[in-house]
Amino acid sequence: MVSWIISRLVVLVFGTLYPAYSSYKAVKSKDVKEYVKWMMYWIIFALFTAAEVFTDMFLCWIPFYYELKIAFVVWLLSPYTKGASVLYRKFVHPTLSSKEKDIDEYLCQAKDKSYDTLVHFGRKGLNVAAAAAVMAASKGQGVLSDRLRSFSMQDLSSCQADPDSVDGEHESASQHRARSMMRSKSESYSKASS
Repeated sequence: MVSWIISRLVVLVFGTLYPAYSSYKAVKSKDVKEYVKWMMYWIIFALFTAAEVFTDMFLCWIPFYYELKIAFVVWLLSPYTKGASVLYRKFVHPTLSSKEKDIDEYLCQAKDKSYDTLVHFGRKGLNVAAAAAVMAASKGQGVLSDRLRSFSMQDLSSCQADPDSVDGEHESASQHRARSMMRSKSESYSKASS
């Protein structure tokens, strides 16, 4: 467990933070050689990070596994060994160059498929939401129709005919105010139409 913690700290500090600061310095100085050096490093480090997910699951039982990871990160960064540059020039660049057209085509297809998939699932989601709303409305239709009135002129006139009760119960103060407002609007509408 201690080896794991130390390897995580070394990878964080020497594999990520130090190169990030050095990349900043390269951008600031506008030195093309430094740009290229740090771009090669970041490509190799991205591949290392992706591979690390699997190697940590399957190879962590190997003695000195975490120490080997620390040594690998130091080897990548060392100005004497130029490990990132060596790996990039010998393996990564030739492989990516030969497969670049296929990779670009695959990424383009994946982008198109992801858009189509997003639209497909978006439509499905809207259909499910609409079906749920219709189901809720149909199940609660009786309850909703009792509580929600259309406030047509006929409804307003029936409210005026029975001002003291709603379904046999006494009105609350807010219901009384709402009915009074409806009556006054109804009366003003009747006067205007006369």
